[in-house]
Amino acid sequence: MLYAIWGVDAPDSLAGRQATRPAHVERLKLLLAEGRLVLAGPRPKADAADAPQAGFHGSLIVAEFPSLEAAQAWAEADPYLAAGVYVRVEVTPFIQALP
Repeated sequence: MLYAIWGVDAPDSLAGRQATRPAHVERLKLLLAEGRLVLAGPRPKADAADAPQAGFHGSLIVAEFPSLEAAQAWAEADPYLAAGVYVRVEVTPFIQALP
């Protein structure tokens, strides 16, 4: 089943996000290689071309896991959470209606 993972950033976490990004992206690349990643990306604070400089609200990841427990465990092992970039992760089942 698909699960949506919302990572919620801590205030003023941009520097930590930038420093931890390579480890975070490597985990996503593993999901992609396994054919389980539907989409992933940051949720910027600004609606502009220079959005990254304004920081982020967090991230959204939609991926396939065998269970809610497995998705939760994967989300809780995210380097962003360990580094304090995320203050929390929220995991919910997701049904892809389109495309």
